[in-house]
Amino acid sequence: MSRILTDRQAIRQWVEARGGNPVLMDVPDGSKSRTILQLAFGQEPLNAGNDADQDRVGGFQLVSWEEWLTALETGNLALMVSDDPSGGNEAEYNFVERH
Repeated sequence: MSRILTDRQAIRQWVEARGGNPVLMDVPDGSKSRTILQLAFGQEPLNAGNDADQDRVGGFQLVSWEEWLTALETGNLALMVSDDPSGGNEAEYNFVERH
């Protein structure tokens, strides 16, 4: 069963309950760039070390919840999540247009 989350606190609670972190990536788009929203799961060890690139996950940058949620709202997006109890703690989600 799926549900659509638009409330900032509900989104953050759902992601954090599954060990997720907010990430953004700016990618070239013609003469401009566009920001890609993503969620990274199981990345908590990144912040434990002193590596220069500890804020990077495969090109994505770990960001604050405020920055990520603002980008989500600016893009008029919501988070559609699966709450299927048979799926355990798996993080099944999609970005959908906010209504």
